[in-house]
Amino acid sequence: MRLSQFAKIVQPSATLAAGAKARQLREQGVKVFDFSLGEPDMNTPEHIAAAAASAVVAGHTHYTPAGGLPDLKKAVAQWYAKNYGLEAGLDRIVISNGAKHAIHNALLALVGPGDEVIIPTPYWVSYSDLVVMAGATPVLVPTTLESGFKMSPAQYRAARTPKTRLLMLNSPCNPTGTVYTRAELEAIVDAVLETEATILSDEIYEQLCFGDARPTCIASLRPGLLDRTVTVSGASKSYAMTGWRMGWAIAPPAVAQLMTDIQSQETGCPSSVAQHALIAALSGPQECVARMRQEFAARRDIVAGRLAAIPGIRLHRPDGAFYAFFDVSSYFNSSIRDSAAFCTAALAEAHVNLVPGSAFGCEGYVRLSFAVARAEIEGGLDAFAAWLARR
Repeated sequence: MRLSQFAKIVQPSATLAAGAKARQLREQGVKVFDFSLGEPDMNTPEHIAAAAASAVVAGHTHYTPAGGLPDLKKAVAQWYAKNYGLEAGLDRIVISNGAKHAIHNALLALVGPGDEVIIPTPYWVSYSDLVVMAGATPVLVPTTLESGFKMSPAQYRAARTPKTRLLMLNSPCNPTGTVYTRAELEAIVDAVLETEATILSDEIYEQLCFGDARPTCIASLRPGLLDRTVTVSGASKSYAMTGWRMGWAIAPPAVAQLMTDIQSQETGCPSSVAQHALIAALSGPQECVARMRQEFAARRDIVAGRLAAIPGIRLHRPDGAFYAFFDVSSYFNSSIRDSAAFCTAALAEAHVNLVPGSAFGCEGYVRLSFAVARAEIEGGLDAFAAWLARR
């Protein structure tokens, strides 16, 4: 059987692959401290689950419009109006099967062969593969720990070419936890507006900012920017709804229609029951989000303090999301030459599961997800520190 050229270029998700390795060890009876997956350990809040159960009882289990229920689109529009002062008509909103699906649909609608997409690194593992799947070329712009893993407007200007069609930004960022300030984003936006390029802003972690960091909806920064931006977000992280697969996009009407048409051929429509749950999430009480944010902030403090005490570790203290991204290159040697080998050894010898920085376009680093219980964090970091001390 011959495989297509497309099949040969697509790589499996590194984070999901790391999670699978941990499961294999656990099935063998090994205690594994698994810091690989970006999935809150909390359950979906009760009022959201209850709304889904009520939807089933009421018979809301049939196909919906391809781009989502009108009532859900209204809830999304009201949420952005309340939180960002952004007025988005329903013709701009598309409900998808998770934020990843929304990103994929947006790329298929906006880019193709011969086009370039600028992506600051480190970046979420799926970005570059999704760009390649759309037939376009990722242009990776390296950032550094010293810069807070933030791309500057000058870097964007240096990377753009006549083929640049899109800039992909993620704030708060996976894997670094970086949160751009409003002023920093305004400066980047102004650089983009010098051309005809579009911004794809992945804001999935927007409700998980810590301390003085604040989320910014890029589309709200400048007049007319709503027509130059595709905003993507979802329920997975803020509402602990990873398995519900609920994401959305706010895009110019023509782009939103094309994304809807693409989705109608791919999946038909998003889950009807999950859509009713998302209405409850966006329109209902938000104390559950505040509690999760407070807990993640406390875990961030534990992780940052523990890692800072390990000799040779360099850490960017995250201001959002639930990841620590840190430099382990001082522990490389003849047997551990890169981040992938480091993570393999950490799992085999310390039973600590991390994701290599190479998967995020940044060699020498690893990512630790602190979306796990505090006891697991403490136990895992005990094992990790002891393992490094023996090396």
